[in-house]
Amino acid sequence: MMKLANVKRRSGFSLVELVIVVAIIAIIGAIAIPRMSRGAAGAADSALIGDLAVLRNAIELYAAEHNGDFPDAATFEAQLTEFTDADGATSATKDATHIYGPYIRRIPPLPVGTNRTETGIADASTDTIGDAGAGWFYDAAAGTIRANLADAEDDATERAYNAY
Repeated sequence: MMKLANVKRRSGFSLVELVIVVAIIAIIGAIAIPRMSRGAAGAADSALIGDLAVLRNAIELYAAEHNGDFPDAATFEAQLTEFTDADGATSATKDATHIYGPYIRRIPPLPVGTNRTETGIADASTDTIGDAGAGWFYDAAAGTIRANLADAEDDATERAYNAY
């Protein structure tokens, strides 16, 4: 009979052991949850950096093939996503005169900020950075492109998205 009582007492966890396990799980959660929540913001920041690199490379390649001329702001999307001739005129199909491009498949949507998911181009010569309705802010004179977001919109390190 004494043997049976000892077996029952040893078969479960004590209250102290359960408290220790819960405390360990809480500590792991306190470390892991903030890191995981920053992961989504970090992914969007990385997507912005990647999209800007693709757009900037497409603009530079366009300029290299068009005697240093950058795409026009009004026809920016067509000039980068369709075939062009030496003067920048576009065509959906390649032919004897439209031999350049396309440089990208599509304009990527802005991955961060208030204009998130917008693909349009704001013209630096007529628009103000941060205006709604466009994801990207393009200066055709300089061939520069950046996120179309106000200076106050920044990443976790307080760097403005439009300064990327």
